[in-house]
Amino acid sequence: MRSNQQQPTPAQIVQAPKVLLHDHLDGGLRAATVLELAAGIGHALPATTAETLADWFAESADSGSLERYLETFSHTVAVMQDADAITRVSREAVEDLADDGVVYAEIRYAPELHLDGGLELEEVVAAVHRGFEEGMATRPGIRVRQLLTAMRQAARASEIALLAIDWRDRGVAGFDIAGPEAGFPPTRFLAAFELLAAENMRYTIHAGEGFGLPSIWEAVHPCGADRLGHGVRIAEDITVAPDGTATLGRLAAYVRDRRIPLEICPRSNVQTGAAASIGEHPIGLLADLGFRVTVNTDNRLMSRTSMSAEMAGLVDAFGYDLAQLEKLTTNAMKSAFLPYDERVDLIHRIKEGYAALAD
Repeated sequence: MRSNQQQPTPAQIVQAPKVLLHDHLDGGLRAATVLELAAGIGHALPATTAETLADWFAESADSGSLERYLETFSHTVAVMQDADAITRVSREAVEDLADDGVVYAEIRYAPELHLDGGLELEEVVAAVHRGFEEGMATRPGIRVRQLLTAMRQAARASEIALLAIDWRDRGVAGFDIAGPEAGFPPTRFLAAFELLAAENMRYTIHAGEGFGLPSIWEAVHPCGADRLGHGVRIAEDITVAPDGTATLGRLAAYVRDRRIPLEICPRSNVQTGAAASIGEHPIGLLADLGFRVTVNTDNRLMSRTSMSAEMAGLVDAFGYDLAQLEKLTTNAMKSAFLPYDERVDLIHRIKEGYAALAD
């Protein structure tokens, strides 16, 4: 639905307070950092300058080739195998998000992918924690928490869940599973989710991006996800008549009625084929129908994106005004894995920030 209000300028979008719930640490490195860290360990890269390397990452992610897309992560993960490198990448992520106007972020990563250099799982989490703390010390306007991810194709979900529980008062806000959805349903990790629920720990589940409605159903019902990572394919359970009237299927109605947040990543969804373009992305329909829609970056390096870029894309595609961007931001803050009082504090700050922009 297009707004009758004036659309925000690019400068206002950058200045607007933002909340980010779905961002992968190994998908958000600076190209220059990848280049420098790779040189230090003798890892070969497909480009020799930061600019051409950034181009390669973006072009590979846009290529339509799954193999080439996955190759991009082989390079970023390769340079994140020692504690100092992980701490640096984590610190720079906080700096980059803060400079883009993000006031709260949950950044996820899979500790099990960073053990090739001899680190233990605990050491990986500690290295990320140090980086986040260093970043927040230099950018006091942002709060950042970790989400620990278990890979679907592996068998360490319960171990990673226990790790998240152990670190819950030291910067870890929750748990996630990621990786290929087809063939690796969420119920495969039911024991991990039961461990988390027993400890009152929050968790999100990647579902409804690479696979359809059955993936979302399992994430919501047997597994009890607090949020849906992507969740964009819930739109497949909505029928829109020629006159624009929308009818929700029972799963879509359940997700909307329960206010289960959708961690939607528009540019990434276009890259992976979940949407043909930003203008044709279901986010507009889902927002209009009252789903708890949030906007996210997914992989900032591969998608050559930022929260400002994601919001600007929605402004261009759907004519969103500041009030609509504020709604998406407060949706995300309400859905964060932070204590209630901290969420309320940040929501007040967000509202003040948007009010100042509207003056």
